Amino acid sequence: MRRLLGVVSAFGILAAQPVVAEQRCPSPADQSMFEVQALRSELMVLATGCHYDDQYNAFIRRYQSDLQANERAVSAYFARHYGRAGQTEHDRFVTELANAKSRQGTELGGDFCPRNGLIFKEVLSLASASELPEFAAGKDIIPTSVDVCATPAPASTKSTASVLRKKHK
Repeated sequence: MRRLLGVVSAFGILAAQPVVAEQRCPSPADQSMFEVQALRSELMVLATGCHYDDQYNAFIRRYQSDLQANERAVSAYFARHYGRAGQTEHDRFVTELANAKSRQGTELGGDFCPRNGLIFKEVLSLASASELPEFAAGKDIIPTSVDVCATPAPASTKSTASVLRKKHK
């Protein structure tokens, strides 16, 4: 009996440990920026799929300036890494986040909303917006199927036509 209590206590201690998101970006600032974006996306999917519109609107109102600043940072990241394709890549990223969360909802079925809806209460009880990055990191909500901090393939400096012309000379 004593051994069983020890095992149960050990599991309880481990379960109480905060989850730390896998570091997928070389820069901690970029990692944090993507985690906050993933949090916003998760809450948006929950709002639309589970009818938590009031809670989502409260989240947006409460953290509006910080969320806007984060959105500008995400846009700047994609512009810096993808140039003119930055907005397209940014849109792709946001869509992939939402689709991954929607797939999870489909897999969980009727448990999805009750299981995930409590996050609104948690995020709205933070003392300030400065706690959002740590909160998002602790939730580990960036799906492994979504690339973050991926470096785009370098663009070829020569066009295909110029390469073909050289081969035929």
